[in-house]
Amino acid sequence: MNLNQVKKLMERKKTSRKGENGRSLIIGGSEEYVGAVALAGLAALRAGCDVVTVATPEKVAWAVNKYAPDLITQKVKFAFTVKLAKEMVKNADKFDATLIGNGITRKADKFCSYFIKKSPQLKVVDADALKSMSFKDFQNSIITPHETELEMLLVNSHKDFLLPKLRQSNAKEKAEILQGNLRYFLQNNNVLLLKGPTDIILSRNKIAYNRTGNQGMTKAGTGDVLAGLAVGFLAKTRDLFKSAVAASYINGFVGDQLLKKKKGYAFIASDIIDDLSKISTMGAFKTVPKKIVKKNIAKVSIKKKSVPSKSKKK
Repeated sequence: MNLNQVKKLMERKKTSRKGENGRSLIIGGSEEYVGAVALAGLAALRAGCDVVTVATPEKVAWAVNKYAPDLITQKVKFAFTVKLAKEMVKNADKFDATLIGNGITRKADKFCSYFIKKSPQLKVVDADALKSMSFKDFQNSIITPHETELEMLLVNSHKDFLLPKLRQSNAKEKAEILQGNLRYFLQNNNVLLLKGPTDIILSRNKIAYNRTGNQGMTKAGTGDVLAGLAVGFLAKTRDLFKSAVAASYINGFVGDQLLKKKKGYAFIASDIIDDLSKISTMGAFKTVPKKIVKKNIAKVSIKKKSVPSKSKKK
């Protein structure tokens, strides 16, 4: 994937009406982590999604309203309980895609578990919402763990025997090990976006490697921006793999631009949000030599695996 392809995902018809380019629901936030859902929500809007609603505790919602009037809030008066999760499953039907987990804390484990297992809608699952889950629990989801969260998922899935191999593997080997051992997860219409120095994006028959980004991306909030971009693209395109690859690429691409502009690692997550507004004027590939275009395209490489037809299976 390259910048032009990301821009194409963000295009819209001249006759578009509000909501036709995606409606996203973001569930998360807590008194400790107010900024997570705000960053994710703004990133979803920057990805081209028309409407973003943030379901979060009442005090957090008022803070989000003040910080970002572009975001709609659904104020949760009580804790994230299983009872509330049942209501949220029904509520999610009104949206094209849902993001759950940013800033929600482990106090909401039961809420997250119920929602993720019961909601058939397209989802992005991030942060604390991943930590009590097993790979068999997901459907129609992009999950976005970093290395530690991946290890927790593997332990919960009784696949911790893979950990020694994974810890010693390079990105290519790691991708192949995971694709070969997470077949049920991947065949259940899920995509794994593993964050790291090289992001690995896996579907049932595709592998993508994204090498945009830099050491400055370890700052708090950059993961929330990535998850927000993913749900924004997903609400608009309804394509799990493309949305995951686009989010990974553009998050790192903007981070790389900020590294050059700030001349060091002074940039923060909200700087990525601000610079996402300049995507349309970034990297005017049509006016640069072909060699430079190829260099940028190579930063995200996608490998397709052939899948045997059902008639050949015995």
